[in-house]
Amino acid sequence: MAPDSHEPSPRAKKVDSLWLRAPGDGVWATAPAPAPAAVPATAPPAAVPSPVPAGVASGPVGGVGAAPTATLTAPAPGISAAPGISAAPFTSGITAAPSIEPTSSGRPARGAAALLDAAPSTAPSTTGRPKKPGRGRRWMIEWALVILVAIGVAVGIRTFVVQTFFIPSGSMEPTLKVNDRILVDKLSYHLHDVHRGDIVVFGKPPGENDPNVNDLVKRVIGLPGETISSVDGRVDIDGKPLNEPWLPRGTVTTGIQTMTVPANEYFVMGDNRSDSQDSRFFGPIPRSLIVGRVILRIWPPTSFHIF
Repeated sequence: MAPDSHEPSPRAKKVDSLWLRAPGDGVWATAPAPAPAAVPATAPPAAVPSPVPAGVASGPVGGVGAAPTATLTAPAPGISAAPGISAAPFTSGITAAPSIEPTSSGRPARGAAALLDAAPSTAPSTTGRPKKPGRGRRWMIEWALVILVAIGVAVGIRTFVVQTFFIPSGSMEPTLKVNDRILVDKLSYHLHDVHRGDIVVFGKPPGENDPNVNDLVKRVIGLPGETISSVDGRVDIDGKPLNEPWLPRGTVTTGIQTMTVPANEYFVMGDNRSDSQDSRFFGPIPRSLIVGRVILRIWPPTSFHIF
């Protein structure tokens, strides 16, 4: 290679005071650039719209617009360079944007995707606070299940465990008075036998003719297989006087015809012996009619009592 020299090559050609490289030469031969012309102080240079310089290439590549690369090779005609300003190309210090080439699938290259992902999004969020899908519907389903379970439990308890009744008459006075509320245990007689002295609620027996009566409450006096009768104002069971601590002192019991209580049946009477329609009128009741045993008087609160 020929040494670097500022002397023109013998084959170099001078064009407008600039030396150009001759074909085959490996050395550029240059001439000093002409001094820029002074700009008159009284007339500022006219503003000329900046046209798109020649050599600018732009266009979409793979759906992404590439940044244009411009090279200014010479001042526009009629414009002189200001004093002290070099007429060198204006490309120094300008870094071209990286080229984004499409892949064979039509998607931007990996580098382009990274650049696009790194760009901050200025679009306002329209979704606001994210909502969980189906939250309202799930809430309604949960509450519906809770209500159904509560109803099922209440129905089950009322059917198989306990039930409340009110006292419509004075046949059980003074133990139970009119409009008292009682709680009846419906489960216990599935676990053990009916006992003498129990206060029971039972369905309307065949011998009861009152159309307004659906359920009755009485006390169990005679058990299955026992012989019951009334003698001298008292109750005899199998010929022996029955002790009845639940009755007020001096209570007189009459009207019992001597009889043997059939199997699975019970002889019942009200505590108000002088004003009670009971087994003395409609006979013993079958066990199948017994709803349950009275365990509590819950109303009025001042008369709360456990039986």
